[in-house]
Amino acid sequence: AAERGAGQAGREDHRPFPLCLTPVPPPSSQSTVCEKIMELLGQNEVERRQRKVLILSQDSFYKVLTAEQKAKALKGQYNFDHPDAFDNDLMHTTLKNIVEGKTVEVPTYDFVTHSRLAETTVVYPADVVLFEGILVFYNQDIRDMFHLRLFVDTDSDVRLSRRVLRDMKRGRDLEQILTQYTTFVKPAFEEFCLPTKKYADVIIPRGVDNMVAINLIVQHIQDILNGDICKWQRGAVNGHGRSYKRPFPEQTEGGGSSSSSSVLAASKRSHLESSSRPH
Repeated sequence: AAERGAGQAGREDHRPFPLCLTPVPPPSSQSTVCEKIMELLGQNEVERRQRKVLILSQDSFYKVLTAEQKAKALKGQYNFDHPDAFDNDLMHTTLKNIVEGKTVEVPTYDFVTHSRLAETTVVYPADVVLFEGILVFYNQDIRDMFHLRLFVDTDSDVRLSRRVLRDMKRGRDLEQILTQYTTFVKPAFEEFCLPTKKYADVIIPRGVDNMVAINLIVQHIQDILNGDICKWQRGAVNGHGRSYKRPFPEQTEGGGSSSSSSVLAASKRSHLESSSRPH
């Protein structure tokens, strides 16, 4: 990764190494994996402007709904797991600016009212960008921006239980949650998300419970931050590079999580090779 500038002005041309995770279906463990990575790197307590590693969610880029669509969403009848639910043009432009080392403003989405808020989040240049979301591998233009793609794999029962708990905290009733899951979430996962697993460089079983895999990723990122990895191969930028579709080792018994993740390296390319046996 490029050396961090002495000040914010010097970082405007800073080019990061971006990483992305995708839940299948949400909520999987991609968010918790990102949070665990940030915690182990000691970045979660660093002032936002000074962070070397930052997290960006695909959920921030849901489209602005029409009145009719919002009415359906409030009844649990709108498909938020379809590729068309995202503002892919805005997502691509924002990621492109991030990769170019620019400060950007990211939309804020309210999942209770299903609305894009007027407030935005300012994202400053960083050395590594963790980009997580359910369909980050689906759009080729966006997928090709990532230099390391990780797929976090989780048991379907675990995914469902997490979704129920999350949506009930958002004030939704159990019947609506289960109906939405069987009508939209599970079919969309099977049609749009699961097929993108083939684009992953690394597959991680059991999500945040797999500390062996997470520690390997953290060490890889730490090597980038320390400048130990200084030469990147860009052959896979257009999606034609080698792909390490081997899962990380199982550590203990328990549930996992399904999701994809990617690491974007601006002007650089890297693969995180698993030292474990294939499954």
